[in-house]
Amino acid sequence: MDSFTGKLAIVTGGGTGMGRELVCQLVAQGAHVAMCDVSAENMKETVKLASLQQDQQLTSHLCDVSSESQIVNFRDEVIDQHQASHINLLFNNAGIGGGGEFATGDRDEWERTFAVCWYGVYYGCRAFMDLLMASDEGHIINTSSVNGFWASIGINVSHTAYAAAKFAVKGFTEALVTDLRLNAPHVRASVVMPGHIGTSIALNTAKVLGLNDALNLSADEVAAVRERLLAAGLPVDNVPDDHIREMIHQRAVDFRDKAPTSAGQAATIILEGVRAKRWRILVGDDAIRIDEMVRAAPEQAYELSFIDQLRGEGHFDGLVRAVDVVEDR
Repeated sequence: MDSFTGKLAIVTGGGTGMGRELVCQLVAQGAHVAMCDVSAENMKETVKLASLQQDQQLTSHLCDVSSESQIVNFRDEVIDQHQASHINLLFNNAGIGGGGEFATGDRDEWERTFAVCWYGVYYGCRAFMDLLMASDEGHIINTSSVNGFWASIGINVSHTAYAAAKFAVKGFTEALVTDLRLNAPHVRASVVMPGHIGTSIALNTAKVLGLNDALNLSADEVAAVRERLLAAGLPVDNVPDDHIREMIHQRAVDFRDKAPTSAGQAATIILEGVRAKRWRILVGDDAIRIDEMVRAAPEQAYELSFIDQLRGEGHFDGLVRAVDVVEDR
């Protein structure tokens, strides 16, 4: 797919971050776009930012991708509003963090995180597969993560639900490469594996999970965060609770604003990868480096020395420091 002009693209999680940037860049390159998100307000902002030409169509659809019925309804709205008999591009991009602990964590939070990050991809592919196959050329782009081949965010932090989902997305998409070649050779599949990208995932996750945001943590939640920070060697034993809340909130903001790769840069890399027909798209220098290190020494991937080497090279430090915002609350 050398050009996106006139193509119809589906983007999940289009209200913020990489999803918003994908929508805006696809529109700028001549595509018609249907986006979904759980926030109508965020999608309105995306629409304002998109530079639509007179003959282009951009539609917004409320949808929780962890619900198959809502995904199916989203598809039906796309068919109706775009008068579509096919689509060309499916970006299964929506995701949240959370559900870090398995042994002692909250089961509902774990399963909610897994459902958004894995079933959102699976249901998206199921719902839109016939429309992709009805096109002259189609492409499925599933967002995994570096956590789809490296199940870690630091050796002192549990990260099970997100990593499990992203491993599933990676394996599923790799298997699709062969399946589509055999059964729908005009449709391609790509797996996207970003490193630390400047998105609002750390700010948005609590809302999606029905948890308190950082500035409204309960006393018990603050105590749990304080315990983890102390375990990490930070001298916060006498820091007031409100300062802990502000610290965690600021980490989420810094995760978005001080990332080594912006959401806009990430979207550009992804779309370039789609045009180049690459099935494996690493996003960010940190993703490239982690991939190299895991392949070179897989038995060392979960040792302190691995993390120390990454941080010594300037990779992933911001992500490790931000993890308390989205994990194990």
